[in-house]
Amino acid sequence: MSTTSSRGGAADAANPAASGFRRMWHDLEAIGLDPGTGGYKRLAWTREDSDLREWFAGQCAERGLDLTTDRMGNQWAWWGDPDAAVAAGDPGVVIGSHLDSVPNGGAFDGPLGVVGSLAAVDVLRARGFAPARPIGVVNFADEEGARFGVACAGSRVITGALGPDRARGLTDRDGVSMAEAMRRAGRDPDRIGRDDEALARVGTFVELHVEQGRALVDLGHAVGVGSDIWPHGRWRFDVPGQANHAGTTRLEDREDAMLGLAAAVIAARRAAQAHGCVATVGKVHVEPGGVNAIASCATGWLDARGRDAEAVLRVVSDVRTVVDEFDGLVTQESWTPTTDFDAALVRRMATRLGGLPVIGTGAGHDAGILANDGIRTAMLFVRNPTGVSHSPDEWAAADDCVAGITALADVVTDLAGAGA
Repeated sequence: MSTTSSRGGAADAANPAASGFRRMWHDLEAIGLDPGTGGYKRLAWTREDSDLREWFAGQCAERGLDLTTDRMGNQWAWWGDPDAAVAAGDPGVVIGSHLDSVPNGGAFDGPLGVVGSLAAVDVLRARGFAPARPIGVVNFADEEGARFGVACAGSRVITGALGPDRARGLTDRDGVSMAEAMRRAGRDPDRIGRDDEALARVGTFVELHVEQGRALVDLGHAVGVGSDIWPHGRWRFDVPGQANHAGTTRLEDREDAMLGLAAAVIAARRAAQAHGCVATVGKVHVEPGGVNAIASCATGWLDARGRDAEAVLRVVSDVRTVVDEFDGLVTQESWTPTTDFDAALVRRMATRLGGLPVIGTGAGHDAGILANDGIRTAMLFVRNPTGVSHSPDEWAAADDCVAGITALADVVTDLAGAGA
C-alpha cells in the first residue's frame, strides 16, 4: 500500500485530505500483505479481517464518531445522531466501502473508500463544516465474497437479498461455514438477517472506489461519477466422473470429470464473445485431486457480466448446455440485475463537481445492493492508470486519491449541509 507515496505525486502534507490519507494508508500497509507478491489476502472473518475491524474502530474513536454494528457485523460510525434524524424524517448521508480483499488482491479496492471517507471527515472538520444531518462512515463486511462465494454478503444480508439461513450455511474451501467463522470471530450468526433499523438511518449513500478499468485514463480525468453497475452473477457447475488410475485405465473406459470442466471453461469464453459479455472461470475444485488419479468430480465457478442482462443469461444458458452434456449441474449462487444509481443525484454530483465524467462499471459494489433496496445511491471513482484490479498491479496515484477525497468531501457538504 505504500505505492501511494513511492509512485504517486507529491500531495501537500498540510492538506488534511493528503496528510490523514497517508497516515491511515501507512497504518494498514502490513495487514494481510504477502511481501513476495505485493498482494493482499484479507478474507472475511479471519485474523486479518479482525485486525482491520479493530483499526476501523480505533480510527472512529479517534475522531469521536459513535460506532455501531448491525445484524451482519457491518460497522457504522456516526457524526451526529442518526436515530434523531430518522425520527425527524431526514436520515443521514453515509460514505464508505469495505476493507476485505480477494486472494492476492490489490491495495485500493475497498480500502480507498474507507480510508478516503475517514479523511473526508477530517477535511470537513478542518473546513469548520457543521452538518445539518448526520454523516455516517461504513465498513461493509465480506464485500468480495472471496471466502464464501457470495459477493457483497454484508450488504446483501441486511437488505434481505441474501437470506440468513443460506448465509450461515455457506462454506469456504476448507468446509468451514460462515456461521462457524463468525463465531470464531466473536460474532453471533444467529442474529444475522435483514436490518431495517440500520437501513432506515441511510438517506443517501455515496461510495468512493478505485476504478477497476481504464475509462478515466482514456477520458483524462482523475475522478468520475458512477452511473450504473452492469448486471452480473456467479454460478457453480459440478461435473461428475469416476475416480480411477491414471496409468492403467484405457481412454475409452474413463469417466473424467475434468473433460466436462474444460469444455465448460471454453464454452464460457466462446459464449461471452458471441453475446458481447465477459465471462470468467477463476476458481475450480477437483476431487480426489491427485496427479495420478482421474477426477471423480470437478467444480468450477462462473462469473458472467455484461451491459445487457439477457445477454449475460444467454452466456449462462450456453454453458449450461455444455455442462448438461456431461451430466453436470449448474447452480446460481448470486445474481444482481442492472443497477442504475439515482439519476438526479448523479447529475447533481457531476455538475457541482465541475462537470466530471459519468461512467458505468462492470464491477459489483455494496452501493449497488443498497440502490436495489431503494436507497438513494451514487459512486465516485478514482483513476487507475494500470487499468488492473484484483491484482497487486492495481494502483492509484496519491494526488488522484486526494482529488477523490476532496470531491467526496464536497459531495457531503452539498448533501449534508443546511441548504441541502
